[in-house]
Amino acid sequence: MLIKKFFLGFIRIHILYHASEEPVYGQEMITELKRHGYNISPGTMYPVLHDLENAKYLKSASRNVNGKLRRYYTATRKGKQVLAEARNRIKDLVGEVMA
Repeated sequence: MLIKKFFLGFIRIHILYHASEEPVYGQEMITELKRHGYNISPGTMYPVLHDLENAKYLKSASRNVNGKLRRYYTATRKGKQVLAEARNRIKDLVGEVMA
């Protein structure tokens, strides 16, 4: 369970990164994270997206895609700021851990 907590931090940063580039939706992020070796279920992904939105790091809007409503998430200014701070801390951490 502890390892899941570590990876959830990485997953949140990964979501913020993609949402700062373009709007993303849950299944798209599940597929993207799977490419990186994370096997995330919808039961994990959607609460993470909702937490990020409740914290004002993401905002969402519904779009009709082939007759179905899909919720897209975009990074807010606050989300982009925390992503920038996370990048700086990641650089420091990687430099220390990988030295």
